[in-house]
Order: sequence, then C-alpha cells, then structure tokens
Amino acid sequence: MSPASRIEQTAAEWLVRREEPSWSSDDQLALDSWLEQSFAHKAAYWRLVHGWQQADRIASLGLDLADPAPRSKILTRWWPAAAAASIAGLLLLGGVEFRPRPSVAPAPTHFSTSIGGRKIIPLVDGSKVELNTATVVRTAVNDVRREVWLDQGEAYFEVAHLSGRPFIVHAGDRTVTVLGTKFSVRREGQKVTVSVVEGRVKIDDAAKPDAVPTAIITAGDVAIAQGASTLLSAKSQEGVEAALAWRDGVLNFDHTSLADAAAEFNRYNSKQLVIADPDAGEIRVGGTFRASNVDAFVRLLHDAYGLRVTTKLNQVALSS
Repeated sequence: MSPASRIEQTAAEWLVRREEPSWSSDDQLALDSWLEQSFAHKAAYWRLVHGWQQADRIASLGLDLADPAPRSKILTRWWPAAAAASIAGLLLLGGVEFRPRPSVAPAPTHFSTSIGGRKIIPLVDGSKVELNTATVVRTAVNDVRREVWLDQGEAYFEVAHLSGRPFIVHAGDRTVTVLGTKFSVRREGQKVTVSVVEGRVKIDDAAKPDAVPTAIITAGDVAIAQGASTLLSAKSQEGVEAALAWRDGVLNFDHTSLADAAAEFNRYNSKQLVIADPDAGEIRVGGTFRASNVDAFVRLLHDAYGLRVTTKLNQVALSS
C-alpha cells in the first residue's frame, strides 16, 4: 500500500471511529494530533467527511443499517472509491490546496477539567486552548467555522491566524472575536474577564450583535464585562502574564486582600478557606504560591500574621 493510500485508510478509520457512541474527548485529542501532523492528513480526512455526509452515498450502498456492524461494511465498500476519487482530485488540482466544506457542520466537542486540573486542547486549525481549573468548554473548529463556548471557568487561547476566518469565543452574554492572537477568558456566571497577551481582540454584546463593539483591547489590556457595563484596565504585559501564572500551577498576589486570595485558592482545591471575620479578610498579602498547596499558604498566614487556624473536615477557618 502506498503512503497516500495508507493516509486515506487511516482517515477512513478515524471517520468510522468518530461515528461510534463510545467516542470520547481523549479520542478527539488523538484525532486532532493526527490531523496536525501534515496537510495530507487534513485533506484526506475532510474529503472523506464530505463524502460521508452525503446521505445518498450511504443509501446507494444498499446496507441494512440494523446490521450490528454496518459501519465496517461501509468502510470496506465505500473507502476504495472515495480514496480513488480523492487521489484523482489531487492530480487535477495540481497541488492546489483543496478544502471541501462539509454539508453539515460537526457538533461541538465537549472538554472539561476537574478542580485543580489543567488541560491543553490542540485544534485542527493550528490553534490551541489551555483549560484552567473546573472549566467546561465546547469547541467547533473545522472547515466551516472556528467557535468555542466557555460554559464555565477560564481558558487561555493561542489562535492561529487564518485570513478571513475569525475565531470566536462565546462567554455568557459576550462574544470575543479575533483573527490570530494570545488571550485568556475567565467566566464567573455572567461576569467575563478578558486579558490580552498578544494582538488585539474585539468584545461584543451577544444580545446586540449589530451594535458598536463593546470594546477593542490590545496586548496588556484587561476588560471586565458584566451586564451592560464593561470596565477597561490598561495593565502592563508583565501584569497580564502574572495573572496567567496558573498555566505554571502558581498564583501571584500583589497587595491582594486575604478574602480575594482565599477565593482564588478555593478555585483550585477541595479544601476550602473560610474567612471567619472581616478584619482577617482585609489583610493584604503578596507573593507567589503553588495553587495546589493550600496548607503551606495557611502556615505562612499563621506565622506572618498570627491568624488563628481552625480545621474541620475540608474547611480551614481563618480569624484574627
């Protein structure tokens, strides 16, 4: 079997596997990784997707879909003809990139992390998404569209530039649109925080898509949107990167109230910090801390400020 035929065979096997009910997020990551290896992989896969989604092609095979193994028959009988057509198409195109558009866009794929977890998702367009703790996203990145829905949590995006194909992130009642850049989006209910590391992003009110953009922010800027309001804060690029220290598993605090610092630690740990009185909550703290080591943080608070520590089950109460 020639290298081209092996690629077509592998693409067909991926296509069949993706139709199975047992398809998982790990399977999707493996497929995305295979697609990223070369343009030949992408071209073969999307050609077969285009053919697979033509209902008349499947119907013309005359298969009994009640058969317990219909998809293996489809693969055996349909793939050689599809592969031959694909190779002929490449010859006719003379090396010109061929990007068929599926007749029906694939459904979004779900990804999530648990408390304290992180995950990197490579996308077929060359972009990648890094999920922070307790985050849920849905991705639909293909030849039809480039969209991600941030249902909860926080994610960092490195978006590949594709002229004329915007990358859109939906977060609550805001949409964030870019062509190619690096930025993060954090969603807490309907509060959405966008921090830009590189490039430029546009933030719109999803309920008013034709209105003037809510904000256009560039590297070093932070936008906090909630309801009808959007607060813009011009920070240094170093400040934005410090806020993204979670990508290295750490938290950075700079004259931060203990109440806010405790809330940050609680995002990453099942052991929750409870501020028992207002005076303790107003204490200002600074430094870099391992996000998963809440016990070390509590010890430092006790040693530095003399706070009383009361532990009960998975709660640690701090009081002055």
